[in-house]
Amino acid sequence: MTETSAVMRPLIGITGRRYRLELLGGDRRYGDRCADSYMSDFAARIALAGGLPVHLSYDTDAAAICQWLCGVVITGGQDLHPACWGGDTSVVSGVDPRTDPVVHDVERDEYEIALVRAALARGLPVLGVCRGMQVLNVALGGTLVADLPPSAVQHLSAESAPTDGAADHVVAFEPGSIAAGLLGERAVTNSWHHQAVDRCGAGLVVTGRTSDGVAEAVELPGSPVLGVQWHPEWMVRADPTMSWIVEESARRVPATATSTYARERQQSS
Repeated sequence: MTETSAVMRPLIGITGRRYRLELLGGDRRYGDRCADSYMSDFAARIALAGGLPVHLSYDTDAAAICQWLCGVVITGGQDLHPACWGGDTSVVSGVDPRTDPVVHDVERDEYEIALVRAALARGLPVLGVCRGMQVLNVALGGTLVADLPPSAVQHLSAESAPTDGAADHVVAFEPGSIAAGLLGERAVTNSWHHQAVDRCGAGLVVTGRTSDGVAEAVELPGSPVLGVQWHPEWMVRADPTMSWIVEESARRVPATATSTYARERQQSS
């Protein structure tokens, strides 16, 4: 691949989490230092679809990086801190998220919310996955269901990844939506969540639901913004939402990455 063609591939930012090295074992002398962790399946599928995956540290300024990125993926993980959306803060354990990557992480919440807002301000494509769909909603002022009640649909699956999901988890999509264009009228998906979108944030609409009414897809009409409650990176079959974020991001290359690259090169010469 030539240098020119490499520059033209869309840079797509992917969020992750941070924890102490002691969780990995090894030498105690640096066990209290931190490592940033990312789900490699996102990077692999984005690269396969023709994008250039970029892992984003909490230290990467959201507004500044969005001047370079062509698209953003907000990934799954722990619950958002309820203070972000007006929920019950008594459920917060107070455990350090650097020592337990499944507890609330305020630093991650703040970074991802800022990243969503910066991406939307620049008109960048955004894909929110599971927790990422909830981050998208909260960033726009929406609220969450703190803990889904039992229903005929199993949302917190006991299945191991990767999986295409169980027959009870069928998502029906709104005609004319991005999700319907990608997946058709309905699709079986995997599912690992106990929270969900409640009241939608400004401009956001639900475009996919399971039979019990739980929101499984959200969109911002008129914008390349999609949130999905399942994990497309952990579907066995190729999930079109992963190629969608690459294709939408590629449309922004001439206006973002290439022009900024050229301007910076000119200024430094």
